[in-house]
Amino acid sequence: MSNVLEMNSDILEGKWNQVKGKVRQKWGDLTDDDLTRIAGKRDELVGLIQERYGRTRAEAEREVNEFMSGL
Repeated sequence: MSNVLEMNSDILEGKWNQVKGKVRQKWGDLTDDDLTRIAGKRDELVGLIQERYGRTRAEAEREVNEFMSGL
């Protein structure tokens, strides 16, 4: 499972400029500064979703995984 997460993280970082708009559509409370700061780092995205939306770590990870599987 961790290899899949690593691969997904690499893909997210590599295509970050292309997917930032989709991230903003899904999680509208994230600012452009937030997106610039996390720069496609999956763990930072998960943490920010936890913080802004009051999700548990597991909930935020599930949301990010679902989002990434739809890319």
